[in-house]
Amino acid sequence: MMPESLSFNPDQRLSRSHLVILAVLVVLSLGVYLLAATLTFRIGFPLDDSWIHQTYARNLALNGEWAFMPGQPSAGSTAPLWSILLSVGFWIGLSPYIWTYLLGAVLLWSLAVLAERAARGVVPSYRPSFPWVGVVMALEWHLVWAAGSGMETLLQCLLVIAVMILLVESRRFILVGLLIALSVWVRPDGITLLGPAIFTILLAFSGWKLRLRALGNLVLGFMVLFTPYLLFNLVLDGTPWPNTFYAKQAEYAIFREIPLLERYLRLLLQPLIGVGLALIPGMVFAVVLMVRRRQWGALAGIIWFFGYIGLYALRLPVTYQHGRYLIPAMPVFFFWGMIGLLTFLKKPAPRWMWSVDTAIRMLVIALLLLFWAMGASAYGQDVAVIESEMVTVASWVSDHLPEDALVAAHDIGALGFFGNHELVDMAGLVSPDVIPFIRDEARLREYLDKSGVNYLVTFPDWYPELTKDLEPVFVSNGVFAPAFDEMNMAVYRWSLP
Repeated sequence: MMPESLSFNPDQRLSRSHLVILAVLVVLSLGVYLLAATLTFRIGFPLDDSWIHQTYARNLALNGEWAFMPGQPSAGSTAPLWSILLSVGFWIGLSPYIWTYLLGAVLLWSLAVLAERAARGVVPSYRPSFPWVGVVMALEWHLVWAAGSGMETLLQCLLVIAVMILLVESRRFILVGLLIALSVWVRPDGITLLGPAIFTILLAFSGWKLRLRALGNLVLGFMVLFTPYLLFNLVLDGTPWPNTFYAKQAEYAIFREIPLLERYLRLLLQPLIGVGLALIPGMVFAVVLMVRRRQWGALAGIIWFFGYIGLYALRLPVTYQHGRYLIPAMPVFFFWGMIGLLTFLKKPAPRWMWSVDTAIRMLVIALLLLFWAMGASAYGQDVAVIESEMVTVASWVSDHLPEDALVAAHDIGALGFFGNHELVDMAGLVSPDVIPFIRDEARLREYLDKSGVNYLVTFPDWYPELTKDLEPVFVSNGVFAPAFDEMNMAVYRWSLP
């Protein structure tokens, strides 16, 4: 049976062998993904955005300034806390690769450990010698991909799971508020965690005196870290949120023309690509138990998961890069899906049910391992595309263009890290004045002319009107992008310096 509250008592601590098992699996899991990237092309990151964080981190560590381009402070980093953590790697001389992968491994291990401990608190009869829930987290392919992505995603996953566990306890709301505010420093959408916290307080407490006290503690903890976050962005750019908060929604506004239900279902499919498919019955069973036993703190996390998907369906309905914007919510689904299965499998049942139990266990293991292997291949290909296109072009630009050339680009991460040219960011991250007309090529042309841009770096099909009359001075000629029916990135002369 699922208890009314969750607490980490001494008997719920994992043994040293459990910690070692999970550590070994995480190292093996992430190591195979990095090996896949090396064998496919070379080591790197699967996203150009990763280099944006690395550039902010380097400038913070070496120059003591919060800027993408030295001397130009900006709020272009969606994840200030992540960039700060990355900056440590530059201080100690281990960045950009070793320190970043190490952080990813530590975060994946921490997530696996936290999930395993929480499972033992929620299901008292779950005391296996092998930490199955933690293993699912350590091998789930979306999470391993995120561990090697160089992005803040797994840090947000860890904070989300920590908040959800505290809500099951229905106490310590000052700490809940602090963690929610800390998650905003990682990703702005972390503020949505206030929803399940307030839901839990209103339903788990009887009497308005207790509710108001809990709400007061929640707000107190939240504002301690959220107020500096608002001031941080206001000082840098005059807005309460980072530029990316506005830029991404503007850039992909066209996707909001798709019917809402279709958008939602496309996003909902993402966590089901893999072991999540086998966890659907467990999730349904867990929800039924939560409702029957009025476990509002646990139910709040499930409602948040589906609401989080709904928020992205409304504002940013994109599924590219394996649904990376939804990955912070996926561990909630995986965790409660596993809890539901564990609870179901522990119920007294006829002897013939052993075959059903065995089939469920085998399906979970098979999907987990199959998609872990497929994920390694996908990771290697993703890294290869970024390295053979963005990084290759950035290196050429750094070596061949005049130092005083003004370069406009949509993907500025690698250009900023590997070069020192002044950039015009057509995605609006460090050039927020383009956000109002971010997909209007006629106005972008005027803007580039007015800004005195000398070179344009982009994939030709991203801006067909801007590039149709231009001859490239350099083309990456990478083999990986065309394999996905994409064009090679090119450098165009826009105007003479």
